[in-house]
Order: sequence, then structure tokens, then C-alpha cells
Amino acid sequence: MFKTLIGKGLTEFSTKRQQDAQEFFSHFLDLVERNSRGQLNPADCFKFEVEERIQCMASGMVLYNKRTDSLLALPVPLDSALNKSEVDAFEAQRAELQMRGERMDPDTFVRSHIPLSACLDAFGAAELVDGFYSTAVNKKVTAQKTTRLQTFPDYLTIQLKKFALGEDWLPKKLDVSVIMPHELDLSSLRGHGLQPGEEILPEGKATHEGSTQSVELDEAVVAHLCDMGFPIEACKKAVYFTENSGIEAATAWAMEHVGDPDFSDPFVPPNASKSETAFVADPTALATVMSMGFTEEQSTKALKATDNNVERAIDWIFSHANELDSSSMEVASEGPVGPNIKDGPGKYQLVAFISHMGTSTMVGHYVCHILKEGRWVIYNDSKVAESECPPKDLGYLYLYRRVSAPS
Repeated sequence: MFKTLIGKGLTEFSTKRQQDAQEFFSHFLDLVERNSRGQLNPADCFKFEVEERIQCMASGMVLYNKRTDSLLALPVPLDSALNKSEVDAFEAQRAELQMRGERMDPDTFVRSHIPLSACLDAFGAAELVDGFYSTAVNKKVTAQKTTRLQTFPDYLTIQLKKFALGEDWLPKKLDVSVIMPHELDLSSLRGHGLQPGEEILPEGKATHEGSTQSVELDEAVVAHLCDMGFPIEACKKAVYFTENSGIEAATAWAMEHVGDPDFSDPFVPPNASKSETAFVADPTALATVMSMGFTEEQSTKALKATDNNVERAIDWIFSHANELDSSSMEVASEGPVGPNIKDGPGKYQLVAFISHMGTSTMVGHYVCHILKEGRWVIYNDSKVAESECPPKDLGYLYLYRRVSAPS
């Protein structure tokens, strides 16, 4: 019954085929949110605000963006392995055996051991962004982007990005051991907004002569990425932001940004001029979205952002609630659309984790471990038992509860 209800209208979660636990988690929270209008939304306890700071390297001026998320996706830096020399030696030996057509003894496998602190450092590290259009100097420049958490939720879900591209450009699972602490302090990742002495980039219209020109994308590369399973809008972004550099560059960009919350959002070129033609919402689609309790203005804005796609429009409203203009986008009488963002100290304790059993991204099996009354319990389909040595280092999704949060 649960699978029937949760997968209704969505083929991805209505069959027995292998699906991603992170995608299911996000889908489940969306369903909870849709059915909680006008009442307490249980999904709010997972929500937090992410602060993105972009600094123009030419002018030194900054831009702050904010978004709401329910999952903290962390990169897994293989170069930060505590046993890197042993791993490198193993990989060299395996490559040599493969050249001779011989197989490696599975018992000699060496797994990378990476501390969670290295993942957090990689998440918070400054990133250089090429081709950023600066309104301060009216041209494309190199910018520096850093990401912080503006709020800390009651329950923090962490996803380790264990799926990447191999040298053959096929998706693979990183078989690594990430050392996950029972107690976690994220206070150093808190964002503090605009700082004294910082200047905000002006909001003036772009005057760069190329900013109003139409963007020509390599349709062959876009089609190739679509065949690989990426959403069409994400494929357009990958080709655009790699400047039509080819399939390899676009694929690498897509894999790197697959965890971005706006990954599948409609592609809009940076600083593209808005069409003077007024958008007209499809009457049937507009009526459907409004029947969910949203105002006409909210529904129209969402349909415009999603090309009149009803399902995506509803998701768009929930994921962009903070962007809706409170003065003109008043919510229908049955309750607020915007999330109730919790905040508190950034100190957490591990209470559950989900592990993926299998070496491939296409097949495998998920099991869950939950801390119950001081004991770890494993949930393997219908089999439930106490786990004496839970493999905390081999998980994919982790659930941390803030120390001061209610149980």
C-alpha cells in the first residue's frame, strides 16, 4: 500500500527497479509538504537555508544568494584519504594485473579511508567560477564562490556523493570508507551574511553586448546527455557552462552538479534579457495548480518557470517559496506555503544511516540502521535485528539530530 501511494503518478518509484535513496527521500518530503498545507508540516524539521557568497575578482564586490534545502550533499575528496599511499599502490598493482589479463584477489582490496572533516572542508572551500558576468565591470570575469549554512535544522540529512564518472565516462560507485563521527559540530560552517567593508554588486541591467544574444547550444551534445539519463534542462546548462566544449566536458559538469537543488530547473542563461512578450499560462494547467490552494499569481509564476508543466510547477512553488514576493504573492487562506525554518546550535548526534549494498550504480540493495534506545537496529526489508557492529563508515545517507532538538 505504501509503495502504491508513494509512487502514484511517478513510474520511478512505482516499480521494483533500483532507484536512488536520495531521490526517494526528496520525493517523499515533497509529498509530505504537498499534503500539509494549512497545518504543521513535518518536513520543516529537515529544512535549512544555504548561503552562497560570490565575489567578483575584478572589483572585489560581492553577491549573496540564499536558498532553502533539505539535504546537505557533500563531495568525497579521494585525495584526502588517510591511507592514500596504500590505495595508490593497490591501484597500480590492479592496473598491472589487468594489463596482463589477470584478476585481482578480492581479499587484497584496499578501500580509501576518508574523514568526514575532509568532506566538510571540500564543501566549504572557495571555488573559482569562470565566465561570471559582473555588473560592477560589465563583463565576464572570474569569481570566487563559497557556500555556508545560514541556519541549522532540527534534523540534518547528509548525502555523501559516492557516485562519479570513471575514466571510461560511465557512472560508477566510489567504494570508500568515510569516517562518520557520532557527534558532529558544524558551527564553523555557519554563514553570517554581508560583512563590514563588503560592497554588494549593483543590480543594474547587463550592458555586455553578448548578454542579449541568443545562446546556441550543441544539440548533439545535449541529446547525448539526455540519452545518459540527465534531465533536458540540466543538459542545456552543462553544454552552456562548458561553452560547447564537447561531450566529455559537459558530462563532467553534469556529474559534478547533479546534487544541486536547481539541477533540473529550467535553463535561463545568466543575464539573459527577458522577453517583452507577456507569458500566458495554459488555462487548464493554471486551474489545476490553483486547485491545490495556490493563488493565481503564484500559479502563473510557477507555470512560467516550468513551461506550463503542472507537476514541476507545484514542485517549483515549494522549492522557491522564499522567492515569492510577500506583498503580491499572498498565500491562500488555508495556510502558508513557505517553510518554517528552524535554527539553533550546529551540534548534532548520529541517529540513523542508509547504506547501499552493491558495487554498481544500477543494481544493489539498501538497508537502514537506526539508533533505538542506545542500540543500533538494522532494517533489511522485513528483517529487523540488533546490529552489533553497524558499518557507519559505508553509508550513503546519514541522519543527524541536533543535540537540543526534540526526539
